[in-house]
Amino acid sequence: MDAPRACRSRAPAAKYLPPSPLIPALAHSMTDSVALFDQHRSRLYAIAYRMLGAVAEAEDVVQEAWLRWHGADRTVIQNPEAWLVTATTRLSIDHLRAAKAEREHYVGVWLPEPMLMAAPSTPEQIHEMADDVSVAFLFMLERLSPDARAAFLMRDVFDADYEDIAQTLDKNPAAIRQMVRRARQQLRQGAPREAVPRATLQRLLQAFADAMQRSDFNGLLALLSDDAELIGDGGDKVTAFASLVGGKRLAQLFYAGKRRYRDALEVEVVQVNGQWTLLRFIDGELESVQSYETDGERLTRVLVQRNPDKLARIAADLKRS
Repeated sequence: MDAPRACRSRAPAAKYLPPSPLIPALAHSMTDSVALFDQHRSRLYAIAYRMLGAVAEAEDVVQEAWLRWHGADRTVIQNPEAWLVTATTRLSIDHLRAAKAEREHYVGVWLPEPMLMAAPSTPEQIHEMADDVSVAFLFMLERLSPDARAAFLMRDVFDADYEDIAQTLDKNPAAIRQMVRRARQQLRQGAPREAVPRATLQRLLQAFADAMQRSDFNGLLALLSDDAELIGDGGDKVTAFASLVGGKRLAQLFYAGKRRYRDALEVEVVQVNGQWTLLRFIDGELESVQSYETDGERLTRVLVQRNPDKLARIAADLKRS
C-alpha cells in the first residue's frame, strides 16, 4: 500500500491498546527455545560431522535442525534432546546419501575435511577424541552405508540404546543390532591391530618432522614401515598421489620435497581432529595436513589432505590464532 500523503484526510487517532500478554510469553518461549537448542548444539554438530566428514556440510545440517526445531510445536515434544538428535541424524543421513552420489564423481580419493580442535583436557576427552573423530577413523567410516554409519556411531560412539536407534532410523531393534554388528566387522578389517598411546605417535611424528626439516633421508626411512602407504586428496585442484606404497618411496618423496623447497618448506606438529598431525607449509602458506598412523614403532600410513577447499578453514584458523 502507498504511503499516506499530506493531502489525504487524517485518520482518527488510534486508541491506546495495552500490550498483549501473549507478546512477553512468546518472547520468553523463543528465548527458551534458543537456549535449549544451544545446550545441545555441540552434540548435534558432533553427530553431523562424524556422519559427513565435512565441516560446512555438518554446519548446514545443524542449521536445518534448528529451522525444524524453531518451526516445531514444542508443546508436544516430551524429550527435546531425543527430538533434536533424531532430526539431526535423519538430516545427516539424507545429506550423506546425496554426498555419496557426488563423491562417486570426485577426482581421486576423497578424504575427510580436517579441523583444528581444542586440546582435550580430561582422560575421557582424550579417549573420545582420539578414537572417534580422527581423520583415519572418519575415512574408515566411508565404507559404510548412511544408515549403517548412523547406527554404528549412535551405538559405539554416542552409547545410544538399540531401541532408541531403531526409533531414530525407523527400523526394528533386531535389524539395528545386525547392522551395527556388520559395521563393526567392516571397520575391523582396516583398523590398527592394537591401540597406540597418543604420546607414542607424538614422539614418532616429531622425530619425523625433525628429520624432514634437516633433509635426513635415512632418518625419514628409519621411521617408516617397509609397507607404509600414502593416500592423498587433491580434489582435482592440486596434484596428489591416490596411493603410494613403500617406506623407501615415501621417504624419497618427503626428502625430495624438502630438497626442492629448502627453507621455504616448514613443518609443524599440532593436534587436528583430536590426534597429533603434521602440517606442512610452503612460503608460509598451509600446503597439506598429514594424518599419520603407527604400529607403535614406525609410521605405517599417512593420509595427506591437499585439496585447497578442505584446507581453507584450518588455514584461516591458524592465521587467527
